[in-house]
Amino acid sequence: MHPNVELLDSFYSAFAAGDHETMASAYADTATFSDPVFPELDANEARAMWKMFCTSGNDIRLSYTNVQADDLKGSVEWEAVYRFPKTGRQVHNRIHADFRFRDGKIVEHRDHFDLYAWTRMALGPIGVAAGWTPVLQGQVRKQAHRQLQRSMAKDG
Repeated sequence: MHPNVELLDSFYSAFAAGDHETMASAYADTATFSDPVFPELDANEARAMWKMFCTSGNDIRLSYTNVQADDLKGSVEWEAVYRFPKTGRQVHNRIHADFRFRDGKIVEHRDHFDLYAWTRMALGPIGVAAGWTPVLQGQVRKQAHRQLQRSMAKDG
């Protein structure tokens, strides 16, 4: 098995177990993360995001498949099922993740998913009616960023 396949397997196994410290150790200090909700995070912000998710008490159920990697790049298909804390609604998010590696660490991590589908699940009728709009998607991003900043401030 390629070492970067092992790295990704370790990363997602740790996520499934709520082990944010192992997840954090997979990132290089210069790493970046991006997804439709958190568009541009540096390594410290990405580490804090995973810690926030793993310690939120949302009982995230995670599965992953199709782990592929070589010396430079990789990808994973993963799914998360959880209750969105603000509404209590169940979310089943399907994500495609792309990675770039250097020296056995993740230097770039890009998660891709349908934000409109996510808003429909997480926000219900409001998400159905307006989840496709840049205004609501921007509000989701702002709230998520504020939550991440509060979490980071609390952790020092």
